[in-house]
Formats: sequence, C-alpha cells, structure tokens
Amino acid sequence: MAPNIALKTEEIPFYAKLLTAGTAGCIADFATFPFDTAKVRLQVQGENAASRTKVIHAPYNVPVMSAGLAPRKTITVTPRGPGPRYRGTVGTIMTIAREEGPKSLYNGLTAGLQRQAAFASIRIGCYDTTKTIYQSWFQGDVRSSDGASIPIRICAGITTGALAVLVAQPTEVVKVRFQAAARNGSSKYSSTVGAYRSIAKNEGVRGLWRGTFPNVIRNSIVSVAEIVCYDVFKDMILRNRILEDGIPCHFSAAVMAGFSATVVASPVDVVKTRFMNSPVGKYKNAVDCAVKTAVKEGPSAFYKGFVPAFSRLVSWNICMWITYEQIKKAVDQSFRS
Repeated sequence: MAPNIALKTEEIPFYAKLLTAGTAGCIADFATFPFDTAKVRLQVQGENAASRTKVIHAPYNVPVMSAGLAPRKTITVTPRGPGPRYRGTVGTIMTIAREEGPKSLYNGLTAGLQRQAAFASIRIGCYDTTKTIYQSWFQGDVRSSDGASIPIRICAGITTGALAVLVAQPTEVVKVRFQAAARNGSSKYSSTVGAYRSIAKNEGVRGLWRGTFPNVIRNSIVSVAEIVCYDVFKDMILRNRILEDGIPCHFSAAVMAGFSATVVASPVDVVKTRFMNSPVGKYKNAVDCAVKTAVKEGPSAFYKGFVPAFSRLVSWNICMWITYEQIKKAVDQSFRS
C-alpha cells in the first residue's frame, strides 16, 4: 500500500497542510543555510575569470647556494597565479567565516525563510491534494489500495514545483543576491526589503522574476527527485517491511531523495544561480548563460558546488521530512481529538 506524504484529505484541512509544510521547510532551511551559502559561492566562482587556464607569469631565475667549493647554481621558477578562493564545502564555510564573520554564512536568511514559507507550503503542502486530483482524473478510484502510480506522482511533483517557483521567485532572487554579493566583502543591499526595492527600481519588476525559466525547470526536477522519490522510497521501505513507519524510515527515504535531487538538479542549479546573480545584459537568457558557462569553463562547471549542494540537500531533506512527519503526526492527533 502506498503511503501518503500527507494524511488523507478529509483528515487534515488544506490550510493545515500548507502551514505544516511551510513550518518544516523553514526549520530545515535555518539548520542547513550555511551549506546553501557555500554552494552559491562555489557555483558563481570562476564566472568572471578571463579564461579557464591559470594565470602564468613570466619565469625568472633564482640563484641557489651550493655546498663547499661547488659553483653556484641557478634554477628557473615559473610562478602561477592565485588558485580558487573557495575549495570544498568545509573550506568554503571556514573561509567565509574567517574573512567575513560567521554571520555572513546566514546572509539572505530572511529572504530564504520567506521563500520556504511560500515555496515549501505550495511544493510540499499541495502535493498530496494535487496527487489525489490527478489520481481521480486518470485512475478513477482514489481510494484504491494501490495508491497513485509513479507517473501521476511525477506529474503532481512537477505541477507543485513549478507553481511554487512562480509564487516565490522574488524571494529566491533576493536570497541568491545576498549570498553571492557578500563574496566581495560587502553587500550592496542594506536589508531584505531594500533589496526588493532596489531590484524593482533598477531592473524593473521583471528583475524580481529573473531566472524564472531555469528555476521552474530546476524545481520541477527537484520536486520529482525529492518529493516523489521520498514518496516512492518510503512506500518501498514500508511495503517490503524493511522498517516501520517512524524516524529511521523517514531518515532513510530522505537521504535517498536528497542524493537523487542533487545528481539531477546540479547543472540547472548552477545556471539558475549564475543567471539570477548576473548584472543586466551579461547573459541574454538562461540558455545563453549555460552555453557561455560550458564554453568558458567546461562541462565540469555545471557540477561546481556539488558537495555542498549534496550536503545541503541531504541534510535539508533529513531535517525537513523528519520535522514534517512529526508535525503532521501532532496535527493529525489534534484534529482527531
């Protein structure tokens, strides 16, 4: 029997599902935000470099003293330019904390929580209802013990993921700008509200929805990889009686969902981050951003920040799903009593 991510529609009101998902998303976002900041810094690193090759300076000779009466020797040294500023997940987090202070790891947190309040509420809170609607359209009997088929779950995940982006995109733009801008030592936005105003004034209202197309693609993929994979993995664990419906089951399904989401979404995530953070006119559109990134830095650029993205998505999924399942259980008990 397929488990529902949310409880049966008649047991919990729709608004309670939205609040439950939004609350769980905010808690998970706060707990894993430093990983997200590290991911953004690694993704935008290198986009302004003149070329993919390291800077090579002119070689010069250095005299070396020899022992005893042996003649002096001279060796040729070819210095290289400085390497990347950020290296690895832990290294990036430590560099940001050392150079900008630990508080900088939470740059854009306000916008991030605003994003989750809207984004998670729609993407996760609406999933079960959307799945039930599609199931009634294409399978007829929504009470079937077999539950919704995988194609129906995928369609529900794509629908809620895309809808969430259309509503919450301005918060995503502001969050990325805050996280990326501080890499130069200071942010050009004084506050979250100031960022909304500044972007709308300088780039127009359309600037707040900058990068919507790649973000719709990314979050449709992520929704399928996270929500549908969690749903399917949890179903498989329970159906095969590997674990009971509890925290160990939720933890296992969340890890598998987080890994799946990272693998399939990283390339689109890199393009989304760079396009939303770029000044007006740098890229014609998201496709142009992807092409220039591939030509300038190679295919590996699309997996920049993979480790922090994996760390963040897996830890986010663990925090979110365990929190969500526990809050959902408490809400269900309150409505039953």
